[in-house]
Amino acid sequence: MNKLSQFISKNFNIIVLCFLVLLFLRTCNSDSKSVNKRLDKLSDKIDSLETVTVTKTDLTIEGLKSEKRMIQSTDRKMLDVQRQTAIDAEIKKLEEVK
Repeated sequence: MNKLSQFISKNFNIIVLCFLVLLFLRTCNSDSKSVNKRLDKLSDKIDSLETVTVTKTDLTIEGLKSEKRMIQSTDRKMLDVQRQTAIDAEIKKLEEVK
C-alpha cells in the first residue's frame, strides 16, 4: 500500500494527463456518429421544406398590421382611430397591387 501511494504521489501529473487524453479521445470518437446523424436529419428536413418567397410588399403589410395591433393595445383614442383607418387604407392598396 505504501509503494502504491508513493508511486501515485510521484507520478500524479502523468497519471492525470493520461486519463485526460483517454477521456478526450473517447468523447471525440463516440459523439461524432450521433452528431453526424442529427446533422443529416436536419439537412433532410431543410431540403424538404418548400421555399417561401417573401416580398417587400408582404413585409410592409405585416408591419402595418403589427402597428395596428400596437395602436389598439394603447389607451389613446382620437389620433389612433385616424391612424388605424389610414393603415387599413394602405393595406388594401398594397394588397391590390400584390
